[in-house]
Amino acid sequence: MAQQDHDARPAPDAPRHFDRRRFLGFVLAAPTLAVAAQIAQTGLAPQEADAALPSLPQPADLFDLGDLQNLAAAPTSGLISVQIGTDGRASFAVPRAEVGQGMTTAVAMMVAEELDIPLSKIDVTLADARPELLMNQLTGGSNSMRSIFTPVRTVSAIARARLVSAAAAQWGVPESQVSTADGMVHHTSGKRASYGSLAKAAAAAKTTTATAQLKSRADFKVLGTAQNRIDALEAVTGRKQYTLDHDVPGALPTMVARPPTINGTVRSIQNEADVKAMPGVTDIATIAHGVAVRAETFGQCIDAIRALKVTWGPGTVDGESDATVLKKLKAAQLPLVVPGVLTQSLDAEFTFAFASNSPLETGSAIADVRADRAEIWSCLKVPIVAQEQIAQLVGLPQSAVTVHVTQGGGSFGRHLFHDAALEAAEASKKMGKAVKLMWSRTDDFRQGRVHPMCVSRVRATYALGNVVSFEQRHTSVQTEFSHGLGEMLTSTTAKLPIAGNLSFAESIFELTQSSPYNFGVTTQLLNEIPLKFNTGSMRNIYSPNVVTAEELVVDQLAKKMGKDPVQFRRDFLKDARLRAVLDKAVQVGEWGRSMPAGTAQGIALHSEYRGAVAVLVEIDCRPETVNRKVSEAVTGPRVTKALVVVDPGFAINPRGLEAQMIGGLNDGIAMCLTSSLHIKDGIPLEGSWDNYFYTREWNTPVETRVVIMPNTSDTPSGAGELAVAPSFAAVACAYARAVGKMPTTFPINHGTLSFEPLPLDPSTPPSPVDGLDYAY
Repeated sequence: MAQQDHDARPAPDAPRHFDRRRFLGFVLAAPTLAVAAQIAQTGLAPQEADAALPSLPQPADLFDLGDLQNLAAAPTSGLISVQIGTDGRASFAVPRAEVGQGMTTAVAMMVAEELDIPLSKIDVTLADARPELLMNQLTGGSNSMRSIFTPVRTVSAIARARLVSAAAAQWGVPESQVSTADGMVHHTSGKRASYGSLAKAAAAAKTTTATAQLKSRADFKVLGTAQNRIDALEAVTGRKQYTLDHDVPGALPTMVARPPTINGTVRSIQNEADVKAMPGVTDIATIAHGVAVRAETFGQCIDAIRALKVTWGPGTVDGESDATVLKKLKAAQLPLVVPGVLTQSLDAEFTFAFASNSPLETGSAIADVRADRAEIWSCLKVPIVAQEQIAQLVGLPQSAVTVHVTQGGGSFGRHLFHDAALEAAEASKKMGKAVKLMWSRTDDFRQGRVHPMCVSRVRATYALGNVVSFEQRHTSVQTEFSHGLGEMLTSTTAKLPIAGNLSFAESIFELTQSSPYNFGVTTQLLNEIPLKFNTGSMRNIYSPNVVTAEELVVDQLAKKMGKDPVQFRRDFLKDARLRAVLDKAVQVGEWGRSMPAGTAQGIALHSEYRGAVAVLVEIDCRPETVNRKVSEAVTGPRVTKALVVVDPGFAINPRGLEAQMIGGLNDGIAMCLTSSLHIKDGIPLEGSWDNYFYTREWNTPVETRVVIMPNTSDTPSGAGELAVAPSFAAVACAYARAVGKMPTTFPINHGTLSFEPLPLDPSTPPSPVDGLDYAY
């Protein structure tokens, strides 16, 4: 059971009073009250600490990926609005995706705070694709709360002010005698009116500018307090609507027979007529990378896929395997340039396997493509790009394509790509009918998006108790950024603290990676090789691998210099916030306590998205633990205890933040110990969650604790991915101390293949009928 600590007291060095600032917005022309905002946001400046050999700031210290997203979103923030209806309810269509991270709850809390309305009277929905929003409708980079925190509060505060003004005018009293609470406007005489009764009077006949004075943090009643998810009841009772739950007239189940290699194509179908005559099957159509089958049930789709006889064309990475990719990565490594002639040096190289970016909800979309219009339903993190590409695919103007963003059952970056929506649109167009397309679990693992294999090489030189230089050369299979970040970079190039002809990937790397230590001359560089795997910005992009390599080397440097790993980190840290979370972790986690042989503690730090986090774990690598027997599974070492200490700037919802930290922790444990794809002959061998060993119950810490530090800012940092990298690194460091040898290949159990791979053709296995035989 996880424990969460949240100290609401201000940090000792935090300012005790915050100036109230006015923000500009617009009261929109509408029959009832509607308000929009116009906001730009900036990042937090890092706090530097003294060191013997201070490192120069890296690009991400000055301007990170979240700052880029804020800058790109600011010009269209005035197009985001809150409305008050005559029923007294507030509604807000947020231009982001809800994929289980609790974003809609956090937005509702912002509205409730500034509008003085109960959470139960707020409806937060997801906006359809809105091309006019440009770069302001992308969910990723742990940026949603950072970018919309002030705009949402601003529109809500202006709406509240308009309601106060309308009531004061009706009652003929000064506004200073009017207040608001619980969705009602009150006068000192005892008069009161509901927001609904004032919605029309507060509306504007034409759009006008307005300003709002936001509440100070000291006055918050909702923000900063632990709140349950507003969608919790629907989720636990099965009433929450995901993509395939939507009832679209005429849309029938559709699945795809896929090739035995990644991105293979269809050359011919030998038995199309026979399959089309099978029970329930209505249509068959060849699409870009497979054969789509439409039927009355998904079971009939699976039967048809398994009956199809298809001749397949080549894929994009045929013949590639773990070994061939690794060889190419090592050949492409950029050189290390510091020789270490007058110093001692420490060299290390780490290999990270491919990892699946498959969430619990498989790829899915509903499409109804007609001659003159198209309508799409899918969980999309970049719906504008999806709309553009679907329009191009089906030969319609973008304005004729309506894209509805549905709630998603997980993402971790997967829904930055809209593969299922494109396939659904193509199938619907070719069949001339509405389709409800679903990827099988095997489709997700074998043809879906993956985190690329990579190699991280590190050289640190040191002398006289100081680290003189730190070089890291990260070489990776290329990560695809065709989902919108590229356009965002292009639109803000002139304002980026990076120069030269960097690729999009290199730019993202520079805006996310930064060493937290004063290690003299520090360089972290990326090089990618152009292999056409289906890659994507899996949760935290480059950080889990880069940080794990660095933190393992930090432990080795501490050992070389005869220092405790914690004290070594304290001596070289740049940032006071990181030092604070480190000290808290050491205190709460009882760093250095006596432990049995074969067990150990590990600690790691990370700063990204203007947040700071420390993770301290304990691991058991004793034979009786490592060699536990579980049917067709990998057990291996077990993390027995975990502590996450986080400084999120301002914690909007501590309960939601705790969940994010625990999710990141389990991601990190999986990446370090068990979760990876094995590539053979151009395709992953893994074909299900049974094959892919994400953190299971038997490898989950018995005790997990999250400590949320006192707020250090008036605004939130990004938190969605913040705990992944240091969790991975902390587990790796603990493992190294427990076994007495630094691991260099991840996950540690990648060499163990404990399952019989599913057949490659047919691509979808039969539906299981023996599930109870595997129940524990």
